[in-house]
Amino acid sequence: MRHRLVFQTLLSALAFLALQSQAVQAADNTAHILRVGFVPGPYADEFREGVEPQLKRKGYTVQYVNFSTGLEANQAVWHGEIAADVMQHSVYLNAYNNRNGTDLVGVVQVPTPPMGLYSTRHHSLVEVKPGATVAVPNDPVNLERALKILQAVGWIRIRENPNPVDVSEHDVVANPAGIRIVPLDTAQAPRALQDVDFAAIQGNFAISSGHRLTEALALENMQSPYVNQVVVKSANRNSQATADIVAAYRADEFRTAILRNATYKGYRLPDYFPH
Repeated sequence: MRHRLVFQTLLSALAFLALQSQAVQAADNTAHILRVGFVPGPYADEFREGVEPQLKRKGYTVQYVNFSTGLEANQAVWHGEIAADVMQHSVYLNAYNNRNGTDLVGVVQVPTPPMGLYSTRHHSLVEVKPGATVAVPNDPVNLERALKILQAVGWIRIRENPNPVDVSEHDVVANPAGIRIVPLDTAQAPRALQDVDFAAIQGNFAISSGHRLTEALALENMQSPYVNQVVVKSANRNSQATADIVAAYRADEFRTAILRNATYKGYRLPDYFPH
């Protein structure tokens, strides 16, 4: 009888250890599922080509979560539904945090297509005439970028505004080309090309709509604050997952994947790329 009890106790202990092992393994697998958010554009492709292979070798399983807008993606990061999103520059991020009382942070830049001026009606900038309609983003941060393109090509002149989130059409102080500025939702700009003479289209939406940067009649002179980045919740800034994502982007493997692919010609490359 005593031997039977000892045997049953041993079996129970082994069963308990097996269950514990399974629980640990399940927790480990869950910890290595990495959910990353994207909006339409090239950033998921960049991640898939140059970042995910490195993360998979470290044991991660990457899940791609697609959002229609940056607002939705940032909310998902803030609520812990995804580990990170890849779709915004620091000017937009700062405005989002200030407006929503959040503390999301950028951790590493990513190759970013610049905003460009496109047209399906015209083949050059000299074809602009008084009354020509020009679609621009209706959010202040990206409106400023569009107005700077129009100023660079000589169509308008804008006043200096140190705060991009306050920029509006009223900052246009001269309009020698006589254009009519039409504010639209950023994502609608590619579809508006058939209805307007010109459209200033954010790079990711141009790419996702099948336009090439080489088709643009003018491209913005993209500065560092407008280069997009990986964004995480501040509390996760120093997590292992964040460190592994950053390391993958900064690795030679990622740079090679980007530089050898003609798709990314004309992109503004991160500051850590060799120049």
